[in-house]
Amino acid sequence: MTGSLRLYSLLWWCLLPFVVVRLLWRSRREPGYLQYLAERFAFYSVQPSAPLIWVHAVSVGETRAAEPLLRALVSRYPDHQILLTHMTPTGRAAGKALFGTEPRLIQAYLPYDTLSMMARFVKYFRPRLCVLMETEVWPALIQACKAAELPVALVNARLSERSLRRGQRFAGLLGRAAGQLTLVAAQSDADAQRLQMMGVREVQVTGNLKFDVTVPAVMTAAGESLRQQIGNRPVLLCASTREGEEALLLSGYMKATLPSDLLLMIVPRHPQRFAEVAKLFEDQGLRVVYKSQLRGAAVPADTQLLIGDTMGEMFAYYAASDLAFIGGSLLPTGGQNLIEACACGKPVLLGPHTYNFAQASEDAIAQGAAIRVYDAAQVFKMTFELLVDQDRLQSMSQAARRFAETEGGATQNTLELLTPSLG
Repeated sequence: MTGSLRLYSLLWWCLLPFVVVRLLWRSRREPGYLQYLAERFAFYSVQPSAPLIWVHAVSVGETRAAEPLLRALVSRYPDHQILLTHMTPTGRAAGKALFGTEPRLIQAYLPYDTLSMMARFVKYFRPRLCVLMETEVWPALIQACKAAELPVALVNARLSERSLRRGQRFAGLLGRAAGQLTLVAAQSDADAQRLQMMGVREVQVTGNLKFDVTVPAVMTAAGESLRQQIGNRPVLLCASTREGEEALLLSGYMKATLPSDLLLMIVPRHPQRFAEVAKLFEDQGLRVVYKSQLRGAAVPADTQLLIGDTMGEMFAYYAASDLAFIGGSLLPTGGQNLIEACACGKPVLLGPHTYNFAQASEDAIAQGAAIRVYDAAQVFKMTFELLVDQDRLQSMSQAARRFAETEGGATQNTLELLTPSLG
């Protein structure tokens, strides 16, 4: 064990009082942060009753991406349980929504990344394989798995240029952890190259698991029902928006030339911000309605903004819209998942910052499924142009479905890579 790893673990211990204060602060708006608090320090009450395959998906996006792989693991290994760990309440809620009826899947929080807590976690659950989703390379976690001779796979792995530059500042710590991974399955060739530059010894390119997520029939039906409640009005969905973006969108909306009956629908990425976003628009004199207030009733005709404040229904919101702007891309936060929108056959508008989905974004644009916009004004300008030109809108819709359907296969590729580690 290196001195830098011990220092890293000690730093975590020094920061824990501040981390707890932050949990308390966040719990004021999202009470879920105080649930299962002991698990964050590696004390658990859930008892595994069969050999475990451990999959770590930090939050909502990673949990949704892991869904097809988790279902494949449940099917292929009927004598095993699946341990699904998270770091956020929304991630845990997403996992429960997807797998709440699966008796062989159990959920828990991953502890903070100290050597002692990670060692206690691994000793308690004794998994046969650790599967990390996308970017979750934690040095103490890797060390605890190595000490227990537990194979560690990083799957659906991605690494942007920005993250590579940041990681290389701590190459002695993160590079060593990356070099100890048993296997790595990357989303693209570019991701694979950057991962090797970070210290990963061998990388296989398996594709993006998000392309294998299917639209649940219940969500399609919910979207059709919501569309009936909306009526014949055109709908622009701003999906998974991040803090600061709604103010930009509001400014663009107020200045734009748009169909008089356009319904703007916004689904903020974080549920604790629903009321904040609603107030932002209400302060400008706009009529705002929450989706949860409808209770099956029609959307009032004078509604200008519908806030999507129900959890686990993103597919339904896509299904009810005419086109979608993908949040997280107007500001430099890397962008959110555009593949779900394409799977629902919706034309996509992407801001300039899409490094979290770099390859998928460029491919979607090249295939006519998405359009790049560079500010909020262009979001609404392009919305108006597409709604006026229904032939182009329909062409993009068809391109979006083709894009989502032809890029699949990552689940099977990943499963085959994992099989030798599970015997």
